[in-house]
Amino acid sequence: MAKELNPTPSLWNNPRPLRLVGIARLATLGESVETGHNVEFSTIPTRSLLNRCTARNLPFSWTINPYRGCEFACKYCYARYAHEFMEQEPIDFERKIFIKENVAWLLQQELRKVRNGEGIGIGTATDPYQPVERRHQLTRSILEVLARASGHRIGIVTKSNLIVRDIDVFTRIHERNDLRLHLTVTTTDTTLARKLEPRAPRPDLRLEAVRRLRDAGLHAGVLCCPVLPRITDSLENLESVVRAAKQAGANFVSANAVYFSSSSLAVYMPFIREHFPQFATFYEQHFQATEAGRFHQSYVSKEYAERLRARVKALCRKHEILQRDELRELC
Repeated sequence: MAKELNPTPSLWNNPRPLRLVGIARLATLGESVETGHNVEFSTIPTRSLLNRCTARNLPFSWTINPYRGCEFACKYCYARYAHEFMEQEPIDFERKIFIKENVAWLLQQELRKVRNGEGIGIGTATDPYQPVERRHQLTRSILEVLARASGHRIGIVTKSNLIVRDIDVFTRIHERNDLRLHLTVTTTDTTLARKLEPRAPRPDLRLEAVRRLRDAGLHAGVLCCPVLPRITDSLENLESVVRAAKQAGANFVSANAVYFSSSSLAVYMPFIREHFPQFATFYEQHFQATEAGRFHQSYVSKEYAERLRARVKALCRKHEILQRDELRELC
């Protein structure tokens, strides 16, 4: 009998009125700037832009996220927990986007905190090139600050071909810093991608962005992340991504299995039951949100992760492209 999915109760299902403090209070102080396509946009006062990353398995020490929330609405997104801090529901992560104030000025003040050898990851909890970036250009303003600095190790992650807009500033950053650009491609199947990542650019557009970045002499690769068991982990799907990355001239490929926060499970499981009911029991049995520190998370088994790693390694060797793990530099 399948185990009942029972994510640990958290802020969004707490009926008691809460006294807003910290980032939740700041979220109420912003100004509404626009609405559209069932999405609300508001500014949010920001005290700090650079955030210290304490995870030991990541190749950077600092993170920058120009926005809170993400319009792409990826069903598996682990970062939905970020809206819990603002007393928002998991679905609000894609419906209420917060535009941070004074990001360029803050980065100018805080960049001195970054020591030699410490990497900076941009876009770790929100896509820095989601549609709102076309209008507000927070990411562009951050890059302009980094273009005037030197000696930094910088990685950027996105699902958007809007990244090619900034080739000119990337070129300047690349001259004085170690820059790595990552385009996420979970599948080359456009129909499947539209289900999983309903508002993100098509996979072929992302791969063309990789090609254009590489043609500009920049270091760019493909992240096949996250890999979803029973949905995108087949040999055919993984090989299609690796092959497409090679054809686009990518420097590397990386693939990691999905992990869930309790917030992401609250959105992902109803999605699975509706669109992939044949896999619902599997996910109910294998993914339970368990407490790990402050957050509630769920991971694939160690055995599954090892099998996936071996499969991707074999595919990379077959198509003569490096895995990101084989690079010593920040990626």
